[in-house]
Amino acid sequence: MDRIQKLAAGSIAVGVVVLALKYVAYLLTGSIALYSDALESIINVVTAVVALLAVRTSAIPADANHPYGHHKVEYFSAVVVGVLIVVAALSIMREAYFGIMNPRPLAASMAGLLINGLACVINAGWCWVLIRQGRRLRSPALVADGKHLLTDVVSSVGVLFGVMLAAITGWAILDPALAALVALNILWSGWSVMRESVGGLMDEAVPEKTLSRIREVISANAGGALEAHDLRTRHAGKMTFVDFHLVVRGEMPVSCAHDICDRIERALRKEIEDALVTIHVEPEAKAKHAGIVVL
Repeated sequence: MDRIQKLAAGSIAVGVVVLALKYVAYLLTGSIALYSDALESIINVVTAVVALLAVRTSAIPADANHPYGHHKVEYFSAVVVGVLIVVAALSIMREAYFGIMNPRPLAASMAGLLINGLACVINAGWCWVLIRQGRRLRSPALVADGKHLLTDVVSSVGVLFGVMLAAITGWAILDPALAALVALNILWSGWSVMRESVGGLMDEAVPEKTLSRIREVISANAGGALEAHDLRTRHAGKMTFVDFHLVVRGEMPVSCAHDICDRIERALRKEIEDALVTIHVEPEAKAKHAGIVVL
């Protein structure tokens, strides 16, 4: 089990612990807002399981049926996470509606509030780990899971202070109103996760900064060639696919052209971890006098 899979498995354990703490906090207070917080934690556990299955599948080597590997499965898992987030938000909205229609006083349990606060601290620490490591390891599933937890932390902090205020002031309607705000925040989180994942499924190009660096690396390491054009890039999980046409002199031996390609590929892989480079060599008659100029 590699580091990505260990982090995904860790999310399941953390999610179960946080869920138990938040449910105990709800039982001690009877707060609809804390109930909504606990309900979101159920989604956290489910999404952590989905993320683990996704990263395990994406780690399977390429085969005859999937010659480019299984990396895109992480984007599918992130879409599933987004859908589950939306379902959780709608469930919370339902509870908030009935709470607003029939508000009831809260039990001002300090123990319940402290337990919920502990769950929030645990979530905050773990979401920081997931986002930081997910970006470093280039795992969309881990980053999506971490971003979802981050919205959970933000909403949990707001709910915690709101429930305290409702208990102190006696404004019972404040509790379901906070639950409704939590649901809206979760809906926005679900939309953000799905939007980024769909971009990956649609083979979006790498960010402009990365693309500029790729151009610089090709230009600096293509000595002996004339130009490079038709550069294309895309992401698939942690993999970055780069392909372009390299123009060389018509009389250049195949072995020399191959050496240039090898040099460029090594430089790109050194610059971009997990890069898969495809170079199509063309004679100078195919030059477009545009694209990447060789230094």
